[in-house]
Amino acid sequence: MSKLKSYREKLNLTQEELTELSGISVRTIQRIEAGTEPKGQTLKILAKALGVEEKELLNQEETSLIAEVETPEINYSLLKIINLSSLPFTVFPPANIIVPLILMFVLKQFNPLTKQLVTVQLLWIISSVILFMLCALIKNWFSLGNPFTMIVMVILVIINVFIILRNTAEIDRKKKLYFKLNFSII
Repeated sequence: MSKLKSYREKLNLTQEELTELSGISVRTIQRIEAGTEPKGQTLKILAKALGVEEKELLNQEETSLIAEVETPEINYSLLKIINLSSLPFTVFPPANIIVPLILMFVLKQFNPLTKQLVTVQLLWIISSVILFMLCALIKNWFSLGNPFTMIVMVILVIINVFIILRNTAEIDRKKKLYFKLNFSII
């Protein structure tokens, strides 16, 4: 059974009623229900008339092909290498992001996980700079000595190391990131 016919029958519509709703001829609806794939404007109009997304009216083979094209193959070993590449540079934040970016481009790993990984490191750099500046102000306000600044720097580096190692462990175990964001800057 075609997907168009299935959705049409779910809504208790006849082919003639779908024709009135969509403006698509009965003959075209019959051809689509017989197996012809709807395309272009016809697909858009039918999807709108039935209240479904266009991809839901396509054959399963086509939608799975589209899904395969949209989701590139993820090499988890390379992803771990890219993640761990920022570890030696945790004390020098610009390199902390530049090295993983270079590896991402050299190894051609342009997948959502790699982009998330680099985004997490980038946002950590921005956050740690802001935190460090705030701590410098607090040091001056409360007349705290130089050890306070050093303690803050060490804590920020330890947190960054923890983020990197925790994400690596999660990639190894569950093939996903532990620390991730709902968006990607890259």
